[in-house]
Amino acid sequence: MSKKQFVEEYSKLTGETKKRSEELVNAFLEAVENTVMSGNDVQFVGWGSFKVQEREAREGINPRTKTKIKIPAKKVLKFKVGKKLSDKISKAK
Repeated sequence: MSKKQFVEEYSKLTGETKKRSEELVNAFLEAVENTVMSGNDVQFVGWGSFKVQEREAREGINPRTKTKIKIPAKKVLKFKVGKKLSDKISKAK
């Protein structure tokens, strides 16, 4: 689902205009982004959580040339699905 489609669905569910729905979705995404950028986790109980994790530098292999390469350390955003949402997904047909 694209962001545009999500905004349309949000608009239908809330009764807001598409323009207002887009503003609200953008504000939500910005709030999540700002929170994780500041080093804090975002958790929606039962739905899931967003967390920034550090990946250490490591050695890898270039699959084309089979030579060893160094992969630098970096931060990655992880999402872990909550139990309630996970249960709904597993029961969906």
